[in-house]
Amino acid sequence: MNPDELLRIVDAIHRDKNIDKEVVFRSIEAALTSVARKRFGEQEEIKIVIDRKTGVITGYRGEQSIDPEQLTRIGAQAAKQVILQKIREAERDVLYDEYQELLDQIVTGTVQKVEPRAVIVSLPRTEAILPKSEQIPGESRHPNERIRALVTEVKKVGPRLKIVLSRIRPTFVVRLFEQEVPEISDGIIEIKSIAREPGYRTKVAVVSLDQRVDPVGACVGLRGNRIRNIVEELNGERIDIIRWDDDLMVLIPNALQPAKVEEVILCQMLGRAIVLVPEDQLSLAIGRWGQNVRLASKLVGWDIEIMTRDELNEQLEQALLGFASLEGVSEELADRLVGEGFLSYDDLSVIEPDDLMEMGGLTEEQAMHIIAQAEAKAEEAEQLAAEERRRQRQLERERAAARAEGAPPEPPSLSPEEEGTDSDVAAEENPAAAESVTSEPEETSG
Repeated sequence: MNPDELLRIVDAIHRDKNIDKEVVFRSIEAALTSVARKRFGEQEEIKIVIDRKTGVITGYRGEQSIDPEQLTRIGAQAAKQVILQKIREAERDVLYDEYQELLDQIVTGTVQKVEPRAVIVSLPRTEAILPKSEQIPGESRHPNERIRALVTEVKKVGPRLKIVLSRIRPTFVVRLFEQEVPEISDGIIEIKSIAREPGYRTKVAVVSLDQRVDPVGACVGLRGNRIRNIVEELNGERIDIIRWDDDLMVLIPNALQPAKVEEVILCQMLGRAIVLVPEDQLSLAIGRWGQNVRLASKLVGWDIEIMTRDELNEQLEQALLGFASLEGVSEELADRLVGEGFLSYDDLSVIEPDDLMEMGGLTEEQAMHIIAQAEAKAEEAEQLAAEERRRQRQLERERAAARAEGAPPEPPSLSPEEEGTDSDVAAEENPAAAESVTSEPEETSG
């Protein structure tokens, strides 16, 4: 290999691939050493050195110098292939370091190819994949379309680089806010929490470190231009901007907007908040498919249970009667349990034995016996609720079949709840197992 030609190759790779010259020299030396070992034997001690200034190649086999002509004859084509591989690996390493720094950051690329299971995105000097599972539901992409996404994985796979993108992670929304709202990137406004169901709705809780700056107004922007840009990027996904407060009694009502909240009751032992709302706000607070309360729970980090005051009073009464019926539970202990927010056998089945011992002045054996009874009752209630759901589904199928055949439908039979059977007790003792509430779309907040 001509020394001048070698130096020109190294210089060209350095400029075109942005790879340090020393890395290129070492890659070529390693490639030539590998080929030489195949020529002289794997056990031989081979050392190949390239003079960085002159490009002259010097080889050693043990302590003996290798004839330069022999070096030239050492499988030129094989050496070329190995050199190319080493150069690709060096280029991969440079790109790896570059994109590793972009983890959890947004990159902009061009859609190169749309496949059933992924979108191939062209990025500067490489490409990435946006898996179907990381795409916003309902959005479609087309070749040559500009796209923004979050870098979630950078991995070396052989001589190539694997970069995985996402548009569904909550961090993607955070980065969009940082790009659209200067006060966030400047540190004046902080995003304290975020909860997201991609393609449908996101709740973002923000706080201002400067009392003169309104965090919600700054995120919305003049005439809503800032939030509009983010919503458009997210394919129309609804975004609620919530004012953060360290006081849960304030934060939880904020998180449930636009519903109006009457009272918040914190159950510290269960990490649950019981939120009382007027009857006409119940569906709005829960949200369609339970989305509003579900996102609010994620946002504040507490389980939130929505109910009216009448529903709470009914559950309190049922829980007192149910707990008092357990062997070893006094009326006083039942009252304390209800006061701590335990409203069902299912709640009681997960209490820590030490807490129950302290609340009732019980021995460990007595506490474990009470918990075992609660577990059995909870399982029984769930079985009754499941049986009722199966019965209702069967009834619906029979009615549908009758309608299809043109026969007059049978009059609806009374459900076990209407007949006053045990499933009513099961639903009351474990309302979470039986409740399924939807609502009409809420008004957009912020």
